[in-house]
Amino acid sequence: MADVRLEGVSKAFGTIQILRNIDLAIDHGEFAVFVGPSGSGKSTLLRMIGGLERISGGRLLIDNEVVNNVDAADRNLGMVFQSYALYPHMTVRENLAFPLRMAKAARAEIDTKVVETASLLQINHLLDRKPRQLSGGQRQRVAIGRAIVREPKVFLFDEPLSNLDTELRVQMRVQIAKLHRQLGNTMIYVTHDQVEAMTMADKIVVLKDGNIEQVGSPHDLYHNPASRFVAGFIGSPKMNFLNGHIEAAHEAGLDVKLDAGTTVSVPVQPDQLLVGKPITLGIRPDDFSPSSAVRKEIAIELDVDFVEHLGSVTYIYGNAGNETVVAKAPKAEPPRGLGKVRLAASPVDCHLFMANGKALRRLHAPANWG
Repeated sequence: MADVRLEGVSKAFGTIQILRNIDLAIDHGEFAVFVGPSGSGKSTLLRMIGGLERISGGRLLIDNEVVNNVDAADRNLGMVFQSYALYPHMTVRENLAFPLRMAKAARAEIDTKVVETASLLQINHLLDRKPRQLSGGQRQRVAIGRAIVREPKVFLFDEPLSNLDTELRVQMRVQIAKLHRQLGNTMIYVTHDQVEAMTMADKIVVLKDGNIEQVGSPHDLYHNPASRFVAGFIGSPKMNFLNGHIEAAHEAGLDVKLDAGTTVSVPVQPDQLLVGKPITLGIRPDDFSPSSAVRKEIAIELDVDFVEHLGSVTYIYGNAGNETVVAKAPKAEPPRGLGKVRLAASPVDCHLFMANGKALRRLHAPANWG
């Protein structure tokens, strides 16, 4: 195991800046996930850690050693990519053994490690097959196994599940999470899928336009986003945003007048300088309730456009004035068609975002925190 630290790391291709002044610490044994939209710099950041891209500025330390100028082959990292990159003419056994053969390991050691790795990944019965005889999930496990046999300090995964169908993605998420618990190695995983990030990570790093927007646990990022971008990116369906302005500041928080006409007092850090300023109120779809169920509520009358029945949950899509809103429907009586629905949310569950996108600090934990 090893820790990974980035100190002021940047990357530029000519005059185009890809990553800017990245400061990040990933501790021994952590499962860290880099997440963000296409072009955010997450894969470039992973490739710099892996030694596949040169660092333009700053320092990269692995296990307290500066590795800026250390070749990828000498960093003792295990890499798994979106393409399985298996040798088609080799069997699974030979693919697993290849990194050890290149390291000139003894035959007995190679045989032992191949069998141990195959057992760990439950692919013992596949050892004599070639890649063309394997399913996508089996090929990905072989690719992971090829990284494991080298006993690396850190595992790097670059969108390894992108080529799999939905069911296999779920299975492989579970497999990789179990593998992390069994091995205890530091793992860094890149994905654009926030569901993968939320279900697998100890630490999520949200990137946007080459900058880190927020670092934290899945729980922290979901319940306490630092910006409107993070609030909209983490969570499915994404957070609703309602525009308004601040009418007053007092000890209990800020009074917000929404463009839809409702005024609500939200328990955030008060600031008299914000009075009269535009503000955006955020409410997650799961935080809506039937209007009569919440005291001091934010009441919204929704013109329903679409009802999405997903079996265990139903979501309502509609409009409140000029704002588009998605709400989780009450389990007891979900709407069956279009029309008007009156919903509400507790101010304690709401978020406020300034015009620059930054979140205001809340005075209390959300009502649904356990």
